[in-house]
Amino acid sequence: MGTDLAAPRSGRKRRKQLLLGFCPIGKFVFSHEDAMRQKKAILEKLDQWKVRYCTIDTVVPDGMVRDQRHVGPVVRLFREKGIDALFMPHCNFGTEGAVGMIARELGVPVLLWGPRDEAPLADGSRLRDSLCGMFASSKVLGKLHVPFTYVENCRVGDPQFRDGFSRFLRAAMVVKSMRRMRIGQVGVRVDFFWTTIANESELLEKFGIQVLPFDMVDFLRGVKARAKKDRAGYVEELAGLKRHWLDVSGMQSEEGVLNALAYRDELFRLGEENELDAFSIKSFSSIPDELGAGIGIGEMMLQEWYPVGAESDLHGAVSSVLVEAAAAEEQPSFFPEYTVRHPDNDNAVLLWHGVAPRSLRHPGVEKVRVGAPWILKGLPPSSPQFPLRDGPLTVCRFDGDTGGYRLGVGQGRTVPGPATNEFYAWMEVDDWPRWERRIMQGPYIHHCSAVYDHCADVLEEACRYIPHLSAERFDRPSREE
Repeated sequence: MGTDLAAPRSGRKRRKQLLLGFCPIGKFVFSHEDAMRQKKAILEKLDQWKVRYCTIDTVVPDGMVRDQRHVGPVVRLFREKGIDALFMPHCNFGTEGAVGMIARELGVPVLLWGPRDEAPLADGSRLRDSLCGMFASSKVLGKLHVPFTYVENCRVGDPQFRDGFSRFLRAAMVVKSMRRMRIGQVGVRVDFFWTTIANESELLEKFGIQVLPFDMVDFLRGVKARAKKDRAGYVEELAGLKRHWLDVSGMQSEEGVLNALAYRDELFRLGEENELDAFSIKSFSSIPDELGAGIGIGEMMLQEWYPVGAESDLHGAVSSVLVEAAAAEEQPSFFPEYTVRHPDNDNAVLLWHGVAPRSLRHPGVEKVRVGAPWILKGLPPSSPQFPLRDGPLTVCRFDGDTGGYRLGVGQGRTVPGPATNEFYAWMEVDDWPRWERRIMQGPYIHHCSAVYDHCADVLEEACRYIPHLSAERFDRPSREE
């Protein structure tokens, strides 16, 4: 975590930044001087990790909660600043009543941690009892029904603190993303895709997720007008793309690719003007029928900035926003389907189709080819064709039925496998039959959202702070198993 956790990945406009409320806890019965030394050491770490935080130095003496009378000023300050998460390091002991009340009033993810206590002094006294104080505070948080994250009692320079703090920040980013999510919906569900039926009202009522519908006729009219107006610029851009990474040699006409660039820009405009986090798009057949061959290039390029839930998959769009937040938005996600098992590896499955950005293509692929979808022969050639790069993977799926929602999460890694069409990767997991059973018996479908990172623990932790949502780990056996 020596890099900026709050910085956007290259070329991507950041839509969310996390503000941490730094609320050190002390108590009058132990050394205040040592508590201040601990506070200073912790702040130096936060600065080193480039964490964006707000202190309480302006509202309580020495910027440390040591009395229950400090609750009101601290809560008012943090509400005014709009913090997204609360860090309560116990610097010498714990004023547990204040800890519980501040955390309950603010209602944001809470991190409980304290520096490991030193050996007693020569006279038998101790400068602090941070561990003991945390036991008291955790009891009060539980009594007040406040969920919290705990990092084991360790020294500020220990890797356990660094790793636990990083997981907490990412979990808080997931929570913030869920609470303020806005999905742009372009077109309604295809009539025979029952798997992507979603309850927009429940998404709003339970999670605060807003779905903004855009009329398909108006949208296509806007794309065509843009393509006509900016044609000269798109011709020039396409020439550059062909020089660098795009292969359209197999296409009879490049008109559809020019439309794809306008399609990308029209979606980007909607995203910027409406402060969207992702899109759910009716990928066929209206859009390729109207705009022509090569239109998949537009979604592939948009995916660098906005996740796309293909095939009108609202839950898929939500899944992609969450998994990108869990990976600190350092890279784009991709949106594949679980399809077929590996012919030789019993624990591997093909991730295929959907939407993936070209930045995730395998380094051995110099240019992305546009080809025809091999299933729906009637559609014009519009599908980017490339294998994805190698590396660790986390997949997740937000889904639900009959009012209950789960986040299915698991980790794996790419492995070699047979080549196929469109974009693809073969993923090996710990026990594919278990995964298959969980997906089959849960509220999930064949779609998932994936990122090149191992961040399943982050997503699982985030679910503790999201009412109405429970995490299900595909990569761990249940108690019954």
